Amino acid sequence: MAGTQEQSPSPDTGPALLRSTLLSPGYLKLLLLCALIGVPVALACFFFLTAEHELQHLVWEKLPEGLGFDRAPWWWPVPTLLLAGLILAPVITRMRGHGGHVPVHGLGGGAPIGPAELPSVVLAALAALPLGVVLGPEAPLMAIGGGLALLAVRAMKQQAEQGPAAAKAPMLLATAGSTAAISSIFGGPIVAAVLVVEGAGIGGAQLVMLLLPCLIASATGALVFTGFGDWTGLSIGALSLPKVPPDMTPDAGDFLWVVPIAVVIGVAVTYLRGLGFLAERWIARNTAQRIVLCALGAGVLLMLYAVITGRSPEEAALSGQSALGALAADPHNWSVLALIALFVFKGLAWSLCLGSLRGGPIFPAILLGAAVGIACSGLPGLGTTPALCLGMAAGSAVVTGLPLSSAVLTVLLVGQDAHNQMPIIVVAAVVALVAAQLVPQRHRLPEGS
Repeated sequence: MAGTQEQSPSPDTGPALLRSTLLSPGYLKLLLLCALIGVPVALACFFFLTAEHELQHLVWEKLPEGLGFDRAPWWWPVPTLLLAGLILAPVITRMRGHGGHVPVHGLGGGAPIGPAELPSVVLAALAALPLGVVLGPEAPLMAIGGGLALLAVRAMKQQAEQGPAAAKAPMLLATAGSTAAISSIFGGPIVAAVLVVEGAGIGGAQLVMLLLPCLIASATGALVFTGFGDWTGLSIGALSLPKVPPDMTPDAGDFLWVVPIAVVIGVAVTYLRGLGFLAERWIARNTAQRIVLCALGAGVLLMLYAVITGRSPEEAALSGQSALGALAADPHNWSVLALIALFVFKGLAWSLCLGSLRGGPIFPAILLGAAVGIACSGLPGLGTTPALCLGMAAGSAVVTGLPLSSAVLTVLLVGQDAHNQMPIIVVAAVVALVAAQLVPQRHRLPEGS
C-alpha cells in the first residue's frame, strides 16, 4: 500500500519468537500444568456453586415455607441483607484479602487474589450472596480459580534461563485458573477465552478503536446479507438459513429500535454504576458501619420492589440468573410497571452493592438490560426476542466494557435462536458502550478520579 514500508521481521520477533517460545520445555511444562490445573479448579467451582445454590434455596424458599409463607414475604430482604452486611463488615475490614475486589471496578479490579487471601473471598461469597446481595458469583469464581492456580507456582522452578514463559508463569497460571473457573458459570470455554483476550488490554485504546468499527460493520453487513431477501422477496442462491419461527427472526423494525434502546440502557446503567463509585467513596470512612448501612439500604430497595409490584422480592434480589430465566421463558407475565420497578429498585440496590459489598457485577447488569428491552417490546415493530437480546447485550457491554465478550455471552445465553439475533446483539453491545461515553465524567467516576 502507498505510504507504507515493509520491514523485515527481526529473527528475535514475530513467527520465530513464537515458535521458539511454544516449543521451549518451560512453556510446554506450563501448558501441561495449566491442563492439570483445570481439574481441581473445576471441582472447587462445582462445590462452590453447589453450596451457593443450596444456601440460596434455603434462605429464599425453605425458610419462608418453614415459617408458613408460600414465598418470601415482602419484608424478607431487609433482615437478610442486614445479616449480609453484618457478616461482610468484619470480613472486608479485618480479614486478609478483604473478601475480594470491589465489584464496581469490574472483574479485573486489581491484582490476582493469592492463596492466603482466598479464604476471605470464599467466606464473603458463601455468607452473603445467598442472603440476597445484588451481585453474581463470577468474581469469586475467578478469584478461586486464580488463587488455586497460584498454589501451583510453588511447584515450578522459576529460573531466568527458562525464558520468558517461566518469568511470566505466575500471571499466566492465575489467568488460566480464572478462565477455567469463569467457564463454569459462563457456559463453556469460548466466552471465557474471549473475555481473557479482550480484557487483557493488549493494544489498549487502539484495540478498542479497531474492534468497534469491525463489529458494527460486520453486524450491519450480516443483517443486510441475511435479511434483505426476506424484506424484498428476493433471494441469493448461495445463502441458506435454518428455518426459525417467523416471530423469532429480526426485521427492519427490530433493527431500527436497537440504537435508541441501547442508548437508553447504556446511559442508565452507566449512571447506576457511577452511584456505585459514590458508594465506594462513602464507605472509605467508618467502613464497617457504612457497609452495614449500604446492605440495609439495598434490602429496603428490594422490599419496595415487592410492595409496589406485589411480586416476590427474590426477583430483584440475588444475581438475577433465576429471574432472567423466568423473564426469558414468560416475558408476558411481567407488566411494564413491574419491569420498570425491577430496573429502578434492583438497579439502585445493585449500585449500593457494587461499591460496598462483594461479588460479581455482570449478571445483575444483564438482567437490568433485559428488563428495559422487554419493557420496550410493545413498541411498534419490535419483537420480544430481539428486545430481550439487545437488552442483555447492552447491559453486559456497559458494565464490562468488552463489546465482543458481551456479544458472545449473549449469544450463548440465547441458545438456538442466537444465529438470527447476532446482528441485533452486536449492534446493541457497540451502541451501548459508545453511549456510556456520553455520560459526563463526573457521573461515571472511574477508578482514580
